[in-house]
Amino acid sequence: MGDKYHKKMKFDLEEKIKSYITRREKDYLSEFAYKNEDGLRRKQKNIEDIRTKCSRDADRIAHTRAYSRYIDKTQVFFLVNNDHITHRVLHVQLVSKIARTIGRALKLNEDLIEAISLGHDIGHVPFGHPGESILSELCEKCGLGRFLHNVQGVQFLDKIEDCDLTLQVLDGILCHNGEVHNQSLEPNRDKDWEKFDKEIEDVKKGKKDYVPMTMEGCVVRFADTIAYLGRDIQDAIEIGLISSDLEVPERCRENIGTKNDEIINALVIDLIENSYDRNYISYSKEIMLPGRVTSFASN
Repeated sequence: MGDKYHKKMKFDLEEKIKSYITRREKDYLSEFAYKNEDGLRRKQKNIEDIRTKCSRDADRIAHTRAYSRYIDKTQVFFLVNNDHITHRVLHVQLVSKIARTIGRALKLNEDLIEAISLGHDIGHVPFGHPGESILSELCEKCGLGRFLHNVQGVQFLDKIEDCDLTLQVLDGILCHNGEVHNQSLEPNRDKDWEKFDKEIEDVKKGKKDYVPMTMEGCVVRFADTIAYLGRDIQDAIEIGLISSDLEVPERCRENIGTKNDEIINALVIDLIENSYDRNYISYSKEIMLPGRVTSFASN
């Protein structure tokens, strides 16, 4: 009875589609891009289908219970009666869009970028980073260790919901830290499941210098910052925390602009121009990024 609802594609057609996807990947992607044939699953519970490994991962993430909980999680500002303030679910979509734009220009794997983007904040608690800090303090008082949303995201997807995602996707989620403003990132490609599990334990103990194993993971990390900078300013003006974008520090106004579209445009172009045909992702030396809008609004 169960097989009736697990329809399979005709073998020859499936192989033709798989062959086309593989050929297109080899012909189009950069030599520095992730290739789906390199994807590593911890269990490999299912036979792969016409979707690429990372496209399937993105689908699995979007159908998790954890992903559904994005809807009520705030980004920066909370307890505000305004439907136009950015929530976590919108931020995740913006990161995916911006990262895929950069990845397409650099001839990287957009399926991997999408999967990491959709899952990168899945471990966040309500009330943004202040909520995470408070919960972490409570966890430490109870002897549970620190609460870190990136580690929690990996645990949700890898252990609690057992999605059997590729190592490359989980690594990008663990290493997405958009709060750290790197000028340049070169992937740490030397990772396997054993090293990844050890890195999680090291991160729990306070390790700070961890970077993604793929170019795509590095792109998402930069896109995370790009996605929130302009929206933070826009939201702060919307709720009256700052009166106008003129309160943005002068060095930022001169280098990247003050409006959301200006900031995204300036940073995306700079990143592409300084990363094209290179084995790392980098801004130019002229780019100076501000902290979160709440930090300078109180100065």
